[in-house]
Amino acid sequence: MSRIGKNPITVPSGVELSIQGNVVTVKGPKGELTQEVDEKISLDYTDSVLTLSRPNDDKDIRAKHGLYRALINNMVVGVSEGYKVQLQMVGVGYRASAQGQQLSVSLGYSHPIIMELPKEVKLEAETKKGEAPLVTLSSHDKQLLGTVAAKVRSLRKIEPYKGKGVRFLGEQVRRKAGKTAAK
Repeated sequence: MSRIGKNPITVPSGVELSIQGNVVTVKGPKGELTQEVDEKISLDYTDSVLTLSRPNDDKDIRAKHGLYRALINNMVVGVSEGYKVQLQMVGVGYRASAQGQQLSVSLGYSHPIIMELPKEVKLEAETKKGEAPLVTLSSHDKQLLGTVAAKVRSLRKIEPYKGKGVRFLGEQVRRKAGKTAAK
């Protein structure tokens, strides 16, 4: 049996989980999320514990067993605690500012880039003197948060020689050696 799929999901107090057919809805203090589950995966919700089971060991069903368990667990954690991603803008003259749901970044191009973020994602940007600007994205939807963070990160990919670009906070960057001087 799948190691991930067989683990039960404990639903904390304050979080409401409902199942209608093959659609799972999770409501909590941070928001509400829904996920459609394959009809071959059966769901059993008793005493605030959700368990997923599969009918047989076909390769496709085994993969979906772990997938849907992970997706539902991410929904439960998201509506109860939420998720947070921090991005660092490393480079001379790189700036970031937030006006409502608009992120304005200056990343060495001839113009500032303005991105409109979805309303489910909360945006904060801070700049301290002598440090790289820090953008904090937080949301209850882990999939949406990862997509938005990847989009912001793709605006300026990390350059391997000087390490400039947009990176996750604490990310290790593999640096390459530059040219060696000739005699």
